[in-house]
This record gives sequence, structure tokens and C-alpha cells, in this order.
Amino acid sequence: MPAAATPRHAIAMHGEPALPANFTHMPYANPDAPKGGRLVLGLLGTFDSLNPFIVRGAAVQQVRGYVVESLMTRGQDEPFTLYGLLADSIDTDDARSHVIFHINPKARFSDGTPMTAEDVLFSWRLLRDRGRPNLRLYYGKVERASAPDGATVRFDFAQSGDRELPLILALMPILPRHAVDPETFEATSLAAPVGSGPYRVTDVRPGASVTLTRNPDYWGRDLPVNRGLWNFDEVRLDYYREANGLFEAFKRGLYDVRIETEPLRWHEGYDFAAVRNGEVVRTTLTPGTPNPSEYLVFNTRRPLFADPRVRRALIRLFDFEWINRNYFFGLYVRDGGYFAGSELSAYGRPADARERALLAPYAASVRPDILDGSYRLPASDGSGRDRAALREALALLREAGYALDDGVLRNRATGTPFAFEILATTRDQERIALAFSRDLKRAGIVADIRAVDAVQFDQRRLAYDFDMIQNRWDQSLSPGNEQAFYWGSAAADTPGTRNYMGAKEPAIDAMIAKLLDAHARADFIAAVRALDRVLMSGAYAIPLFNVRQQWLARWNRIEWPATTALTGALPETWWHRPQANP
Repeated sequence: MPAAATPRHAIAMHGEPALPANFTHMPYANPDAPKGGRLVLGLLGTFDSLNPFIVRGAAVQQVRGYVVESLMTRGQDEPFTLYGLLADSIDTDDARSHVIFHINPKARFSDGTPMTAEDVLFSWRLLRDRGRPNLRLYYGKVERASAPDGATVRFDFAQSGDRELPLILALMPILPRHAVDPETFEATSLAAPVGSGPYRVTDVRPGASVTLTRNPDYWGRDLPVNRGLWNFDEVRLDYYREANGLFEAFKRGLYDVRIETEPLRWHEGYDFAAVRNGEVVRTTLTPGTPNPSEYLVFNTRRPLFADPRVRRALIRLFDFEWINRNYFFGLYVRDGGYFAGSELSAYGRPADARERALLAPYAASVRPDILDGSYRLPASDGSGRDRAALREALALLREAGYALDDGVLRNRATGTPFAFEILATTRDQERIALAFSRDLKRAGIVADIRAVDAVQFDQRRLAYDFDMIQNRWDQSLSPGNEQAFYWGSAAADTPGTRNYMGAKEPAIDAMIAKLLDAHARADFIAAVRALDRVLMSGAYAIPLFNVRQQWLARWNRIEWPATTALTGALPETWWHRPQANP
């Protein structure tokens, strides 16, 4: 933004917003989409809370967006651009040392109460003091907050160097101060929240389903960002405890759209009558964002996994080629980094001058082969019994102080067997863990598989009470403050963050700071790639596979726009075919 900033309709992390102030609708939405009908979505797991902004409980995440809105909303066709919603304009200075939001005078909560600057300040204080750890981290960077008038809010930041903060504040969920008790905010609750969004919670069946009903008096229904969105009169979220039961329910038409994540099922499971006669339509989408990536994550807080040589040995023992052929029909690929399939990825790419300058003070934290781009994930012969992989892994383990003793790998100093637990919550996770444990057994390592329900898995994951878990990190084209939440040193000892591996690496912290301070896109890309190189060098997780496409199946009563957003499928843009029965 120019130094003499004036209120604008949008803000981009880098460069200019793609849409002008007079845009009429988002390019991935159908502004003529019919309203009405019902959308039923099937979800795996359960819930015990309607508050997604706190650590406690398993919350219904759709409350965010459908019920509770933020000051601005994402343009899903751009790396990171926000357009006006509750705030109809924004201004900040060139250094982004502060941000000012101008609240839309039409903004109302679902109970008809007008939204004011005091609601914004209330939300900021509440989430800073009592919200999830990432919210506390973000909003704690505000040095001063004020309301020059009832429709204007200003935030001044404690330190420079974080150019993402205006956008982070713009995405803050806004809660009504007249309907939220700060003293009970951190307790799980199934009481319907009061929000400003297009839907209200109208029915809750604990652990089983939540019904959202479109608010006919929704204040923002005619905004350009909302034209063609929020088309269903009712959205019902049905929860299923078991993956096969979830799929069988879809085959019976009990819910409308399924995002398939299991290659075997996508390859062989959709040969049922409704597919053959056209009632169920299958679609493959290729988003433009980094590929979602699955990992087996080492908890480096455990002494067993503190040595990176041990972690590299176990990476060598994982037989992706065998698993991909036997379980996934060769549909998956594997990337060594954390921003796969995008310009942000450093995997297989030599570092340029910008990256090398950033990493120069941290040379010991980056492997030479990762810096020069020659590193590749170890590949097996696909036999399930690769002797070369076993020899290389055992050599690394010997360097780390372990030796085979009558088929059991032991710590040479203590005699303790090398054994650990892999925590799993789905059959797919359990299947991968069992295959890996077979490979580990050949090296004298015992890996016990502990299958738990979704609630217990989440509780143990948030408390870092595990040796190894499977996890997926979804990345955008504009990674920012959330990276500190994923792998920053301060997050390692804070329960509830996503730094599951317990990384505490100054080079990681430094690269996150650099990407937040980058003014130009080229400098930003260099900082993200440098971060990727440090993460790969640390061997914090075993890359399992990358998901390059979205596999979707829908009953033909549900339709969606011909143009797909950069981010892929967006349920808020779908609609019910008028001639179809709800």
C-alpha cells in the first residue's frame, strides 16, 4: 500500500488485489445460483462443542464462516487477499505498523443487534486472553487497540516486521459482547452461538448432527463477496464414527457430497447402481495450492527420537513404493518438503542467492544436499524386504548408539530395546502403521499400534502425549503467522499448537520472521523455501504421500459452479438443483 494510505475495499499480502472496488461477485461463484433446498454433509468423528475458538472439546468447525464471521473474507482465487465483509474498508501504512477497519453500517448479529466497534474490541480481548493458542499468539502482537468512533477500530502493533498482521486481524472472528460471557467462554458448550453469519444453529443432536438454517434476515446477503454463496436453506452436518459406515451412508444417499481420501475406494468402491445410472457423479479437481501432505510425525520431546540420525534411519525404513503399489494403486506421489507441488517448495530445487543469504548464519542447520537441491527421499525396490534400505538404516542407528542383539535393536549404553507406540484413529492410519511396523521389525524395532477414537486421539495429540502420529498439514500460497504455530520454538511447549514434532530450531524461527517481513513476493518465496530446507534437514517427520487432486462424488441433486477456485471445492458456492427434491 502507498505511504499515504486511504480506506480500500481489499488488501493483499503482496501486490494488489485482483478484483476492483466495483466487482460484482467472486469469479468462482455463480451469482444466479438458485436458493433453497438442503445440503447434508457426512463427517467422520464426533463433537462435543459449538465453540471452535477454544482448546477444549471437539468443536464443529463449520460454525466459523457459516455462523460467525470475520471483518474481511478471503478471495479464494488469490494467494492471500481479503475483501470487505463486516468491515467494508481497511487502511494501513506502508510499514503496516497499524490497521484501521471501518465497520459496514448494515452489519448485524442474528438477533438483530447492530455490530459496533466495541464488539470488535471485545472479541480481540476475549480471544487474546482465552482463545486457542494460535489466536493468543496472533492477537498478543497488538500493542494498542482503540475505537475512534462506534464504527471504526484501530490496532497498533508492538513491533514492526510482521506484514501479515493487518490481514490476521481482518480474519478475526467477531463475537457479540452482549451474548458471550467471558467467564464461561473456555468451557465446551452446545448452546447455539449468536453470530452475524448467513446461518444460525437450529438443531443439535449431541455427537450426532448439527443443523444450520439460513437466516432470512442475514445482513450481508447482497454483498458482492456473498453473491452466489450460501445458497441452501438448510445445511445439516451428520457425524459417523467409522469410515466404512460413512461411505455406506453416502451410497444410500444419506448425505450429498463426499470428498474421497482413500485411493482403493476411489479406484474400486464406486461401482454401485447410483454411479452407473448417473445419479452419483464423480469429479476430479486439481487445486492450485500446495499439495496436502501426510506424514508420520516423530515426537522429538521423547529421548528416543531426539537424535536426527535415528529419525533419518526410520525414514529410510519406510517403504513407500510397496505401500503405494499395494494400497494406493500407484495414485500417490511423495515430496520431501512441506509445500509440495508449488513454487514455494524447495524439494529438488537448488537454493538461489536470496535463500543462501538467508541461511548463511545457520549453515549447520541445513544439509548440503538439501541446499544444492540434490536430496531425494530414499526409494526402496518395492519388494517389502529391501536389504539395501535395511543396511543403510542400521548404519545410521549404529552411529546413534544402537546395535542388534539377537534380533532386538538395543541402546548399547543402557541395553534398552528400541520400542515405541504409533497412535492411530482411522483404519487407513492403522493400515499404514501396521505396514511400517513390519519394516521396523526387520531392524529389530518394535512399534506397537494403538488405535483410539477420534476424541482421545485429539486429546493426546494436543497434549503431545504420543511417540508417533500421522498428521496432515495443509498449506496455502501465502504461509504466514501460522508457521510459528506449526513449528516455532515458542509453540513446542505450548499445549494445543500444531508443533507436534516439538521442533526448537533457531533457523526455523528466523526464516518465519523473514517471510513475515518480506515486502516483495520474490523475497517471500525465498524465505519460505529456506524454511522448507531447514524443516527437511531436521527430519522431523516421515513423508507418506502427497494428494495432488481432490476426488469428489456427489448426488446429482447438488450442483456447483463451472469455474473452480484456486483452493478447490467450496461448499458455500454449491446449490440444490431446483427440480430435485430436497
